[in-house]
Amino acid sequence: MGYAGGTTADPTYRTIGDHSETVQIDFDPSHLTYADLLATFWASHRPTSPAFSRQYASIIFVHDEEQQTAAEESKRAAAVRLGRVYTDIVPFERFYLAEDYHQKYRLRNSARLYREFRSFYPAAADFRESTAAARVNGYLDGWGSREELEAEIESFGLSAEGEAVLRKAVPGRAGSWLKVR
Repeated sequence: MGYAGGTTADPTYRTIGDHSETVQIDFDPSHLTYADLLATFWASHRPTSPAFSRQYASIIFVHDEEQQTAAEESKRAAAVRLGRVYTDIVPFERFYLAEDYHQKYRLRNSARLYREFRSFYPAAADFRESTAAARVNGYLDGWGSREELEAEIESFGLSAEGEAVLRKAVPGRAGSWLKVR
């Protein structure tokens, strides 16, 4: 979680200026395509109303002409499905990390699971960069099915109590993570 797209120097949540809240995704295109990321972007929100502020605008930040073309094509396809789409496609310039208290928001709000993860990752940067913490945060936010959770829950290193808390939070919901081709 962080901020991008504006001119304010060193934005924070309180001094965000003209930046937007965003996420930065590092990915290996041999395992996950940019088209897959765009499909998830469009499936994850409904950009059919204008944002009430720049902070919450729907934006795709592109790194090169190839991404620009793919993003524009995906926006046209989304408009066919959804009607008017309020999403900007903007050249990427710089990403600013949000404050620690904004990282892994859903996980931070599960006291038991957060305590366990902070015991694994006492340094804020390690917690923020943890793939396991990101996956658990995703499950807590409604992403992923119970079957997917069961297939990987032991890899998170949680106590039996922590696993029970996580299982209770994901009660057989439908849905799944982005499928990798």
